[in-house]
Amino acid sequence: MTTPRDLIITVMDAESGRPVERGELSLALAGAELIDLLTAEAAGLEGGRIVPGYQGPPSDRLLEQAAASLVQEAPHETVEDWLWRRGRDLASAYLTALEAEGLLTREHHRWMPLRAGEAALADSLERRLAGERWATGEPVLAALGTALGMRGNEAGEDLDTADEAVEIVLAAVGEALLELEAVRQRRAVEQAAFDNIWRGD
Repeated sequence: MTTPRDLIITVMDAESGRPVERGELSLALAGAELIDLLTAEAAGLEGGRIVPGYQGPPSDRLLEQAAASLVQEAPHETVEDWLWRRGRDLASAYLTALEAEGLLTREHHRWMPLRAGEAALADSLERRLAGERWATGEPVLAALGTALGMRGNEAGEDLDTADEAVEIVLAAVGEALLELEAVRQRRAVEQAAFDNIWRGD
């Protein structure tokens, strides 16, 4: 299992807390991918930019795609740029992969046999392992969960990855999520003002 897979399974398995939006999840998944690539030495950080590493990525199709998409020549990509580029629709890609592997199931109704229902996690070893990693408060998964609002802020206070590069990525994820929320709020205000004009308020 990989950190992004554990993260998306954990998000889907969460029974409490606020719902996680796909855009937020996609950014966090991109951060989780980069952390796994750094840990496997398939990528490195030099001056805040991502450089290809000397090792291959873990044997996971989506992580292999992530490694292959690294900018190979200078000037290399910043962590923030990676999150926004790689994170585009990444949650959908992981959901599709999990479903193809039988880790997700969909309800089919007898009266609508061709229409798939809501996706649900199948009972699997992967689900149990992700649950154990979450329950034990593994630092990286806990930090990503905190950034997504799945744990209180105090959950991230004890983070000690002993890896400065990982902490840089986690900080960038947090900043990107704040930026996304600010964009959403600005659009909501603009839309409300536009609606008021049309209503004559």
